[in-house]
Amino acid sequence: MSHLKVALAGTLSLALAACVSTYTRQTVTPAQSKLAATGSVLVAVPQDGAYGDQTYPASGSATANAVRAALSRFSNNVQLATSCSELSCLTSNSTPYDYYVVPQILHWEDRATEWSGKKDRIELKITVYSRNGSPVASQIISGASKWFTFGGDHPQDLLAEPINQYVQSLY
Repeated sequence: MSHLKVALAGTLSLALAACVSTYTRQTVTPAQSKLAATGSVLVAVPQDGAYGDQTYPASGSATANAVRAALSRFSNNVQLATSCSELSCLTSNSTPYDYYVVPQILHWEDRATEWSGKKDRIELKITVYSRNGSPVASQIISGASKWFTFGGDHPQDLLAEPINQYVQSLY
């Protein structure tokens, strides 16, 4: 009887693991201090992500919007710079901001997980710069979709949770 319980517990554990997306975060530049909630923030829109020769339209916009939404939980003055994807473009803006945020899509892979068994994957680098352009904090975020998806998941579904966690750690 105890072997049956162990087998059942193992099977249940595997099933639950297949239903959970996984994330990792790697700090590139540790934050030396917390961001000021009263600070103004300008967010760049990264170039669309790609995997092999497949580019995923609007993935840059989805990433920037997820970053903006996370930052808006802590600051009342968060704007998107829809025509900028780099720091130099952000800082050339006529209105100075307290912080500039530059997300970069390092990897974007949309797979038909439900029938191929291959997970959707993302990898982003998010760097926060001060008003003078010096790095304040930077982190690489990686995510992989759950294996059991019911056919509706996409890489953009992997954005909110790890970005929210990272931004929360900054304030």
